[in-house]
This record gives sequence, C-alpha cells and structure tokens, in this order.
Amino acid sequence: MALVYIIEDDENIREIEEYALQTAGYTVMGFACAKDFYRKLAERQPDICLVDIMLPDKSGNEIVKEMRRNPDTKKMPIIMVTAKTTELDLVRGIEDGADDYIKKPFSVMELISRVKALLRRSAPEEVKELVLDDLHLNNEKHAVSINGENVELTFKEYELLSLLLLNKGIVLSRDTIMERIWGIDYEGESRTLDMHIKTLRKKLQSYGNRIRTVRNVGYILE
Repeated sequence: MALVYIIEDDENIREIEEYALQTAGYTVMGFACAKDFYRKLAERQPDICLVDIMLPDKSGNEIVKEMRRNPDTKKMPIIMVTAKTTELDLVRGIEDGADDYIKKPFSVMELISRVKALLRRSAPEEVKELVLDDLHLNNEKHAVSINGENVELTFKEYELLSLLLLNKGIVLSRDTIMERIWGIDYEGESRTLDMHIKTLRKKLQSYGNRIRTVRNVGYILE
C-alpha cells in the first residue's frame, strides 16, 4: 500500500484529495504548509508527493527544487497541483523537477489515475535473482536454494531474506523491517521479528550466521 503525502493549504481540496486516495487504497497524510511537511518527511519518506504551488510559507516550486537537491528525495515521484494554467507555469513546474502536474479543478478519477500512473512508472523493476555466494533467491520461481538444494521458507521468511539480500551490508532497523514486511499498521509485538530471524537462520544453515544482530538497532546481512 503506497504512502502519499499531500501538501495543500486549502482544507476543502486537501480533504477531497485525501478521501479520494484513501478510497483508492492508499495511505494518505495531508499537510497545510511546508513546515509540517518537512517535519514529517524527516521521519518517514512517502512513495509519492502531491505538492500545491501556492502555499502560505513556501512555494511548491521551491519545495520541489529542494527535494531534487536532497539525495534522499532526489528520485521521489512528485505531482504538482496548480491553479495556474499558462504553459509557462506548467513548463516551469516540470523544469523544477516535478514528474507530472494536475490543473485545478480536477476530477477525482483524474487524480487517482495520475497517481497510479506515476507510481507504476517509478516502481523499480523487480530483481529476478539475488545471490550471496551459493545462496540463490529466485523471484521468478519464488524459490531459495543453497548449493542447488531447495530451501523451504514461509512467505514472511522469504520476504525477510529478500529484504536482507537487497540491503546486504546495510544495517536495517527493527522498525524498518517491521514496516516493510508486516506493514505500517502491524500491531503485533516486534518479538515476531526475532522469531522469524531465528527460524530463518536455522533454515539457511551456515548462511544463517551471516545475519548478524546489531544490538539496540536491528539486523544486517554480511
């Protein structure tokens, strides 16, 4: 479920956007000003941003330019929402770094369609195979093998191993893993993560020793 941030100072428009996207299955957070948006952005990055041009504390164009200068948000999908309709205004938005734009007034269906299309274009291609020496994870077959021998994993164990392989050498926090594998609304204790790591280590035999616990932080695959 993609997370959408909306920066729109008009409460009525923001509520319409939030309701439409939530109904379409997205998780949505709305902000009335750039200050609140940046505060939340520092805590968690969304999958896509809808940015209004006219805001009380900073223009949408400036927000987009700043996001494109930041390595952490440089490639984040951004749609500019504007009441300005001249070709010059629209071109400027694209030149500042927006991926798409929607002109006010817009229909709910157009909004949802544009968001879906940009997320689809921006989605990274799934890696067909992840390899760690003689450990192979094949996404096409949804299979894991060690030295050619099949390793039976549960769905969550498979997702967990895939996440660790994709981030080999990088420490993943417990919160990050829980969010990516169990979802942001998962209400279970994080103890379930420890149990999955334990069973995964056992099934991976000697490779299980390469999943290292980083005390008070999370896990890393080395």
